[in-house]
Parts: sequence; structure tokens; C-alpha cells
Amino acid sequence: MSKRKIAVFTGNRAEYGLQYPILKALQKNRDIECLLMVSGAHLDNNFGSTLTEIKNDGFDVACEVKIEMPADTAFSTPQAIGAGIISISNALRELAPDIFVVYADRFEGFAAVVAATQMNIPTAHIEGGDITEGGALDDSVRHAMTKLSHLHFTTNDEATNRIIAMGEEAWRVHTVGFPAIDLISNENYASADEIRKSVQIDTSRPVVLFTQHSVTTEVDDATGQVRASIAALKRVANEGIQVIITYPNNDAGGKAIISELDRLDAEQLKNIVVCRSLGRYIYHGILALGLDRDLRIVCAGNSSSGIKETPVFGCPTVNIGSRQSGRLRGSNVVDAGYDEEEIYAAIMGALFDDDKREACFNTENPYWKGGAGAKIAEILAGVSLDQKLIRKRMMILGNGKVSAISQ
Repeated sequence: MSKRKIAVFTGNRAEYGLQYPILKALQKNRDIECLLMVSGAHLDNNFGSTLTEIKNDGFDVACEVKIEMPADTAFSTPQAIGAGIISISNALRELAPDIFVVYADRFEGFAAVVAATQMNIPTAHIEGGDITEGGALDDSVRHAMTKLSHLHFTTNDEATNRIIAMGEEAWRVHTVGFPAIDLISNENYASADEIRKSVQIDTSRPVVLFTQHSVTTEVDDATGQVRASIAALKRVANEGIQVIITYPNNDAGGKAIISELDRLDAEQLKNIVVCRSLGRYIYHGILALGLDRDLRIVCAGNSSSGIKETPVFGCPTVNIGSRQSGRLRGSNVVDAGYDEEEIYAAIMGALFDDDKREACFNTENPYWKGGAGAKIAEILAGVSLDQKLIRKRMMILGNGKVSAISQ
């Protein structure tokens, strides 16, 4: 019997880190041929060219799909989506997968879902049903991807309920948890020695791990927003606290943030390190330092990793601005506005307020289910590839009621 061909799309470093357990599980399944499609920022030197990381992790790349996004404006994003649909559809025609897997809410992923579903390729969407009401376009893109896709793998019960409330048939929706936590629970992250060699920091001293992305509906404000954060981080560094800063995603407004980070890096300030990309292994390793209660580690910025991944480590998060508003979170997260004083105070409190730190160690993780990668691989390997899967039914009737036929 021939193997089932499952293609997986990845467009940036953060997304790939979350997909890693799924890719490993697909790779281990003897009945599956895993075809990895690499695109977006992975192939852009401005964002670290993380294609090398993927290959070093032992994955074969089935194809590379370039999506050009030369400008840093809202206009450039739909241009990239249109170009992406064309490029990805050509790649899919060559790969001819039985199932196509796409993650989350990125514009590259949206292009991938449009291409695949219009080609009648069964498409699985991971991390649908979440909400982030913070002014980014993520919610609209994520929900559109959900309605186009044929299978849904969610990270939490609330997300599952939302997808069903959108009129999706219940049998299509699987609550599997957050895949990245598989790696964390297996302690698949860098040791203190590896971190010291990679980032050249003193792992016995306090660390702030910072990433700030643009808010895609506030592109013109990206520079001012990150300047407030940088000013606060300079003050933190002057207190002898180490600050590790990573580049943002390649969203509109991202290059404006990078320009500010490059200026900061050129100052060569003591205790501040700017990196294009740490990679999942090092990134999680830095957060894991906080498992030692004698060490003080804080995640700051507006990355979803500060919401979804930090509870596993008992790590406090200072969430800056509106980008993650509305997202399901643990009690380890404290919010700060785009204000230097507010950000500085929140970071210092997260580092040195022992009551707050203790509360972080006891926070519940709403995204933990366990074994997400293996669950997803098993379902993808066994789902029937028939017209029932392709032909989607709307379960919300015109009278406002839900159809009784849900199976």
C-alpha cells in the first residue's frame, strides 16, 4: 500500500517551532510521507534565513516557495498574498499531496489555504478558533482559514466551541492542545551551557527575553511603539539585567521595528544582545532557566509565545500593547501599555516581586493537553479522504438554530 502524502506548510520561525512536534510525529509514522513546504521569512536573510535550522533538525525540504514582500506597508501584504497563492498552487501541483497542513493566522498561511482548498486538496488547519482582539488582522485571517479548511486541530476547549459555533461540523474539530508543549514537557530545549555558548550571557544573572511584533492595523505606529519598549529596556540593562532581543516577524511594519533594533545594536550597550533569530531550541532553553527559582527570567513584548508557552516554565510575562488582547492566558501575564515608565515598572516587578513570581509558578496552563503532535499525526493518517471530507456543510440554519445532523 502506498504511503499517504501529507504536505506541511511553514512560513516563519515561530510557526515552525510550534510545528516541530507535528513534523516529528509525521516523520515517525511509516504510513506517511511527510512533504515539507518552506516559504516566507524562512528564505529571507533579513529575518535570519531559518531554512538552515530546519535542515539541521533533520527534516527534508520537499520544496522552497519564495514569497516576495519588498515593501513594509499594508499594501505589500495583499500583494504578497496574491503572489503566494500563485507560487504555492504551482508547488502543490508538483507535490500532489493527499492532505495539506497549515498553521495559525499568518498571511503566508492564508495564501496557502486559499491555494489548496481551491484545488480540492483536503486541508487541515491548526490553532483555529483562538481570538486576539488587539488590533491585528490575525482574527479575521484565522477565522477565514478555519472556514476554508476541512479539518481543525485546536489548542483549547474555548477555541473548539468557537469553531463549532461558526457552523463547522463537530466531527471535523479535534481539541489536541498546544503542540509546542510536547517539546517542553520532554525537556527538548537548550541547556545553560548551550545558551552561554550561543548567546554569550551569564545564565546565573537575571534575563529579559524580548520580542515585539508590529500590530498590522497600526503599521504607522510601529516605530513609536517599539521606541517606548527600547527606552525601558535600556533602563533595565543599566540596572545590570541582561536583555536578549529578537527580530519581529515579516509583517507590515516589521522592517520599521528592525531599523530601531539595528540602531540599538549599533550602540553596543552593555547587557543588551540583539539576535535575528534564536530558534526554538535556544528560545525555550532561556525560558526554562526560570524553572530554577533562584534565577529570574522574564518574557516581554507582544509575542504569543509569552502567552502560550511561558506558563509551562512558571515564567512571568510582560505583555506590551494591544496585539494579544483577548487571548486566553494564565495568571503569569501582566499587561503594559506603550509607555516607557509602565513597561520598566512591569518588568522590574516581574523580576523582583517575590509574591508575583511565586504566583507565576502556580499558574495553570489553559493550553496543556499532552501529545498534540502524535494525536494530529494519527488523525491525519486515518481520516477518510472522500467527498464527505471535501464537501463542507453549514450547521447553522437560517432560522438561527443548529442542525441536528452533526455527524
